[in-house]
Amino acid sequence: MEWSAPGIVLGTRRHSEADVILEVMTAEHGRHLGLVRGGRSRRQQPVLQPGNEVQLTWRARLQDHLGMFTVELVKPRAAEMMASAVALNGVQHLAFLLRLVPERHANSRLFNALELVLEHLNQADIAAPLMVRFELELLQELGFGLDLTSCAATGRTDDLAYVSPKSSRAVSRDAGRPYHDKLLPLPSFLVEGQRQSGSEISFTDIAEGFRLTSYFLERHVLAPRAIAAKDNRSALVGALEKHYRLEQPWNFIDSP
Repeated sequence: MEWSAPGIVLGTRRHSEADVILEVMTAEHGRHLGLVRGGRSRRQQPVLQPGNEVQLTWRARLQDHLGMFTVELVKPRAAEMMASAVALNGVQHLAFLLRLVPERHANSRLFNALELVLEHLNQADIAAPLMVRFELELLQELGFGLDLTSCAATGRTDDLAYVSPKSSRAVSRDAGRPYHDKLLPLPSFLVEGQRQSGSEISFTDIAEGFRLTSYFLERHVLAPRAIAAKDNRSALVGALEKHYRLEQPWNFIDSP
């Protein structure tokens, strides 16, 4: 068995004194593991850093075997991410999220979304909303997608301000006002056409976005599998908060 494809490094784990097991994300073969001979060498270690884009060839005698990777570096990202707390915690959190999807299942949508986020991880203002959207995409791919297109109560497509924890559907401001304390805030940047052109996304928007995705990830994915959320997510949100405080102090409102 053999295939070749571009991939993105998610992580490695030691296999022997010289070798590692490499975990990558690909479009056609999904999240995939394989052995890299000499993966702990000085030549290979810089290539096998999380976030790097690589060209992969996987070989195995049988389809269900672990198999072996040969790897060539295509786009190094790891060195640039070292200087950013947002990027470092972001790439680790992305890897954690992708480990929630089954191995070896083709998933071009998540691969493309991963590539887009990684391209902007050193630009916190862009990376923050993309990361929230990535978590929404993950929920969709796992079968727990949110419907943010119209109000669950009235069918309206404008002034959507909440999400129902029960139905996972959007709720308009007027319809949700009597149930304000029981609904989840819906930041406007997640609603197509609702954010006004030129308006800035504040940390409050980002915090509400993460609060929204966190609720459904915990309810539908993490809790049923008895998986504890990793510290990288909290560290990522903390790094984003620090960035917004420093870069946009006039636009900062404490998160809920």
